[in-house]
Amino acid sequence: MSDLDFNRIKEIFELAVKEDINGGDITTTAIFKDYKSIRADLLCKENGIIAGLEVIKLITENFLRDVEFFSFYNDGYEIHPGDFIGTFTGDVREILKYERILLNFLQRMSGVATLTNKFVKQVKGTKAKILDTRKTIPGWRYLDKLAVKIGGGENHRFGLYDMFLIKDNHIFASGGIKQAINLCKEYNSIHKTNYKIEVEVKNLLELKEAIECGVDRVMLDNFSIDSIKDAVKLIDGKVEVEVSGGVNLDTIKEIAECGVDYISVGAITHSAKALDISLEIIE
Repeated sequence: MSDLDFNRIKEIFELAVKEDINGGDITTTAIFKDYKSIRADLLCKENGIIAGLEVIKLITENFLRDVEFFSFYNDGYEIHPGDFIGTFTGDVREILKYERILLNFLQRMSGVATLTNKFVKQVKGTKAKILDTRKTIPGWRYLDKLAVKIGGGENHRFGLYDMFLIKDNHIFASGGIKQAINLCKEYNSIHKTNYKIEVEVKNLLELKEAIECGVDRVMLDNFSIDSIKDAVKLIDGKVEVEVSGGVNLDTIKEIAECGVDYISVGAITHSAKALDISLEIIE
C-alpha cells in the first residue's frame, strides 16, 4: 500500500516499543546469546478480514534487524481458521522481541476491518456508505481508520481540525443552529479556508433550519426510521445525509434503505474484537 504514512506508523511503533520492550527483552536475551535463524508462521484461528500486513512489512523492513517477512495474502482478503497468513524468517531474538507488538498491530487492525466489513455487507445494494468516528484508541487513530478502509468503510474527519461538525453542545452554547453555522462560515471567510460544514440535528425543525442556513451535510442523530424517511424527503437531495445513533448490525439495513448517504458507526473502532491470530515457530 504505497500511500502508507511512514512517519505516523513509526510514531505508533516507537510508542509500542517503549512501553513493551523499554530496556530490553530479558527473557529472550537470557536464553539466546547469539544469532539463531528460525522461521515463524502467522496462523489464522477465526474467520475475518486480514488487515495490517502492509504495516507489518513496513515495520519489518525498516525497524527489525536480520528479519524478513513474506505475506501470503493482501490486506482486505477473507481469511479462515487454519490459513497461514505470512511467515517471518531470521534472528530468533528479533522475532521473539517484537512478536507481541506485531501481533497487536495485526490483530487489532484485522478486528476493526472484520467488524467494518460486516456493516458494509449489510448495506449492500443501497447507496449508503459506512463511516467511522473519532471513537478510536488514543494514539492509534491513523491505524484504526486505515483498517476501516481496508474493511470497506470510509473515513469521517480525522480530527477536530479538518471539518466543521456542529453538535448539540455547540448549538446550545452558541445560541442556536443559525448562529453556529454563520460563525463557521465566518471562520472560513476570515481564514480563507474551505472546510465543509456538517451540523447535527435532533428533529425535523432543526433539520429545516440547517438546510435553510446552507450546510454541506446534516447528521440525523437518533432519528426513528419514520423520521429518517421524512427527513430524506424534506432534504430532497439538497445536502448530504448522515445517520448516527442507534446503529447496529440489526438496524443498519433498514436505515440504509431509507436513502441516506452515510451511516456513522462508532462500534467499528470502539468495540471491535481483536481477530485471533497466532505466531508459531516452525523451524
